[in-house]
Order: sequence, then structure tokens, then C-alpha cells
Amino acid sequence: MTPSIHPIVLCGGSGTRLWPLSRKALPKQFAPLIDGKSLLQLTLERLRALNTEVTCIASEDHRFLAQEAMDSAQVTGRQILEPMGRNTAAAMATAVLLADPDELLLFAPADHHIPDAALFAETVRSGVEAALAGNIVTFGVVPTLPSTAYGYIESGAPLPLPTQVARTVLRFVEKPNAEVAQSLLLKGGYFWNAGIFLVQAKVLLDALRTHALDILESCQQAVDHRTTDGSFLRLERQAFENCRSESIDYAVLEKHQQIAVVKFDGAWSDVGSWNAVADLYPADDAGNRLNGKASTMDARNTFIHAPFRPVVALGTDDLIIIDTQDAVLVARRSSVEQVKQVVSMLSDDGCPEATEHRRVVRPWGAYDGLDFGDRFQVKRLTLKPGAKLSFRMHHHRAEHWVVVRGTAQVIRDQENTLVRENESIYIPQGVIHRLENPGKIALEIIEVQSGSYLDADDIVRFDDAAGTVQISADGDH
Repeated sequence: MTPSIHPIVLCGGSGTRLWPLSRKALPKQFAPLIDGKSLLQLTLERLRALNTEVTCIASEDHRFLAQEAMDSAQVTGRQILEPMGRNTAAAMATAVLLADPDELLLFAPADHHIPDAALFAETVRSGVEAALAGNIVTFGVVPTLPSTAYGYIESGAPLPLPTQVARTVLRFVEKPNAEVAQSLLLKGGYFWNAGIFLVQAKVLLDALRTHALDILESCQQAVDHRTTDGSFLRLERQAFENCRSESIDYAVLEKHQQIAVVKFDGAWSDVGSWNAVADLYPADDAGNRLNGKASTMDARNTFIHAPFRPVVALGTDDLIIIDTQDAVLVARRSSVEQVKQVVSMLSDDGCPEATEHRRVVRPWGAYDGLDFGDRFQVKRLTLKPGAKLSFRMHHHRAEHWVVVRGTAQVIRDQENTLVRENESIYIPQGVIHRLENPGKIALEIIEVQSGSYLDADDIVRFDDAAGTVQISADGDH
């Protein structure tokens, strides 16, 4: 019987390479990229074949996005929340310190695309024997071209184990230039480094103690002084901030002896650019690749991402066209690596769309800014079943709520009202109120705010009938 494998998903990332779909507030692993699903949701669905209990290591700022993906993928488990990014060595160290020493941990990035979930699960299980023998097992993707975008693993002889599936790792090769990449493919025995690892907790703990003791000690302090909030586990900020930021490859793997590689012979992509995204879609006879409501006429080698509205490319050649609700990118395919510089330029110009999306995820659901103007804003609110907002009051604005799906329970001062589909209710300024979803389906509301001041800091939130807390703009609608 194959021992239980506990998947650990590494959810870090800055969200600049796939702008405007991904942004700082919505990195690529959380963005709806493939068939309306995020890469994180697809990763969790793939890992569900190994275990329905999964741990995610995410940023404090992205905890609700990660939870939404876990719920959508129908997996359970906790989140380890990092107060700031400190690369993969620190993230993996915290997971190891919180695990049972004999536990088999599978570390997987949240932002990779592997369409053959069954083959992936089979490949991971084939590495268990080598992991139980004390090796850190990595998974090497069989290269299909001399890519300069990935690091490589040079494999050696098979390990002296019954199945002989795993091979020794002779060395890791940094991302090569085109000439070196071509020579590696001609030599054979080289794989793309997928950054996926299977290891017993105690084995990785010993490796960290040997090669990166300072990282381990900082993470030990952050774990020792952690706090918990339901399924969220928060690392102590100061200790984690003091931790050195380094990848597990530099910190441990390139110095460690017992590293093994298992071949993965399926399709894999780290979805590192819009060209990589385009390659996930089939091409027509003219080389065009289309997603959503996209179409072309007399176009060649053009990729269009258009999930919301019709986008037509007429007479184009070698273009990437990305349409979102509030920003559009048009670029030559040869220029997409410069998207990071575009984001920096927009940020320097004070453009909020550089880092933020219209839709914002909150613990109770989400809100989406549909329209705004002088003295009004229109939003769509979605509340999860059983969710409720805190009691609140606005000094400068009134709100009109129209229920378009589900049933709302609304409290205005002492009045308690059920508002059903196609019904509306008015919340005057200065009135204490609360919105709740008492039903078993999501509640959707169109909210129209009107008044002299509409910023998010015009909220007085009430903890109970006796006390109030004035809050600043925190994104909590």
C-alpha cells in the first residue's frame, strides 16, 4: 500500500508577467486563465487524486483567493500565511517544521499547468520508493525543445532500488542560452526542472539543518510564535522578515548529495509568459490561437484572450491581444517579456490598474466595481451561503440594493427584512445596517452608492450594540 502523501502548494508570486490578467493583487496563480479556472484551482484538482487534504502556503494578502480556490477544487486543509515573501526555501522550511517527521510531503508550485492529472499522480507515486530511501525526489520533465526558459537536471544512473524508476542527479543547470540548450538535448539524459519535490519531512529538515541553518532557525522562531485563526496559520512577522530570501535550489539542492529525479513524460508548462499561455491553445491553419469571444479575419500567428466581450483581430500578424474588464494589452509576440516594464511604467504613473483588479475577494464573498462617476458607484456583491457583513453605517452615502439572485436578510436599525429576487431596499445615510445571506445558494446584489463622498474609509463598523470601531479603507466593501 502506497503511504499517504501530503501535498504542499507554494502560492507565492508577484503577478507581473501576465498583466493585465494577473496583477499584484491577483497574481497569475489566482487569475481565471484556463476555461475559467485559475492555475491554483487546477493544481488543487490535480493534487486531489493524491490527497483531498492539502496545505497552501500563501501571502496574507491573498488568503481569501487561496481559500476560494480550495473551495472550488473541493479540497480541505490549512493555509500557512507568510507576512512577506521569502522564496521557496523559507516556505518549505515552515511546512517541514509543522509536519510529522515521517510524513511524505509533495511540494508543488501553484502556477504550473499539467493537463494529464492521472499521469502526474502515477509519476508522483512512482517516486515514493526513492523518497522513503532518504532522497529528495525531484521530477524532471522530458524536454520537447531546446528551451532557454527553464533550468535543466542532468540525470545519472538508476538508484539501486527494486523499481529503478528514480535516477541520481548529477547536477542542476541554470537556464542556458540557445546553443547550450541544444547541446543538452543532443547529449540526452537532461530534463527540465519542474520545481516539484517529494520528500519525507525529516529528510528535508536534516538537509536544511546542514545547508541552510540560518533559514531553518528563522523559520523555527516564526513557527514557534505563530497564531491561528480557523484554518489560517499566521507566521510571526519579525522572525520571518529576518529570514534570508533564497530558493530551495540554491539553499539546499545544489549542495545536497541524496537527490533523485523521476521522469515525467507528460505535457507541462510553468506558464511564465503570454507566449506560454498561447501555446496551451490549439492553433488554426494560420497559426492563430483563440480563447473566449475571440475571432480573426486575415490574421496570422495571433493569440487573443477575450473572456468578456467580442474581440476581433483584422489583418494582424504575430500579435498577443489580452482583453480584461478594465485594461487591454496589445503586443508583438517577440516583446511579451517586456510586460514587467509596462507594469512598472503604469505604477510610476499612478495607474491603479497596474496592480488592482475590479473584482476583490473578501471572507464573505466578493465585490466587483461595475461603474462609477461623480457622486455614484455601482457594484455587484456576491455573498457565500451563510455569510454576513458586519453592522455598519456610512456618514456620507446612501445605498440601494437590488437582489438579482438568492435571498437577502437586511437589518436597518431595528427593522429586519427579507429581500427576495427582483426586490430592492434602500439604506439611507447614517442608518446602522447589516447584510446577510441566510440561504443555501450564493446571494448576488447590485448595489448603487450615491452621495458626496464614496471612498472606502466612510465606514463605521459596529462590533456589537454598545461599541463601534472606525476603520480606514481596508477593501472590506
